[in-house]
Amino acid sequence: MAFDTGTAKLKFETDGPVAIVTIDRPEVRNALDNEAADALTRALRAFDADEGLRACVLTGAGGHFCAGADLKALAAGQQYRAWAGDPDGPCHDILSKPVIAAVAGYACAGGLGVALRCDLRVAEEGATFAVLSRRWGVPMSDGTTVRLPRLVGTGRALDMLLTARKVGAAEAVAIGLVDRLVPPGQALAAAVALAHEIAAFPQIAMRSDRQSAIRQWDLSLPDAFAQEMDLAAAAKRLEAQAGAARFAAGAGRHGAAANDPDPD
Repeated sequence: MAFDTGTAKLKFETDGPVAIVTIDRPEVRNALDNEAADALTRALRAFDADEGLRACVLTGAGGHFCAGADLKALAAGQQYRAWAGDPDGPCHDILSKPVIAAVAGYACAGGLGVALRCDLRVAEEGATFAVLSRRWGVPMSDGTTVRLPRLVGTGRALDMLLTARKVGAAEAVAIGLVDRLVPPGQALAAAVALAHEIAAFPQIAMRSDRQSAIRQWDLSLPDAFAQEMDLAAAAKRLEAQAGAARFAAGAGRHGAAANDPDPD
């Protein structure tokens, strides 16, 4: 399905079951003004609502992921909604399907928040992550102060939040901020390949496991286990037996992909 973003500042393309959403403001390192942020919210919701799309890749044009909020627009008096706290902010929704960030160049301030709202982050070796808005007195309102500590731990998160220091891609991998590291110029291709890999799995079980991992934070251990069981019910009913039968017939053994012929 083609989706009209309503602005030249954001592109929405599809590659089979994979949506590719590109922030297209390279002249400002893909900083988001209100128009671009609103378009990003609409694009992500359109992806989530399209039954033909199974995974999304979010990236930036021109060698950078996203430099955060457009501070020139803010200085000119444009009022920003909280990207995470506002129900229509681009970092607010918990989607039903995974989003992968393909990060080149800078993912800073709100751009870090946009990367953190994704399920996985594929970064190029030269990528940089930082809360550079600390220098200008601009607070986080994109979920970074919540998602970053949950991902890398409170100490490492405070180190980034308090000091504005730049974290390179290798360190980002080491602390769990980045999931896959690739050579320069390869983030988008690697993220799209990963999205296709995820899209090829049986979807009910994958999505129920994803939801359980996301929604367990505020639950006691018994309640989290009960939620996992409830979320898994549909997959057990609709996918598990057929998948077990494929395995019993020889598919996916010894490290082979489930759809590959058995290597023996």
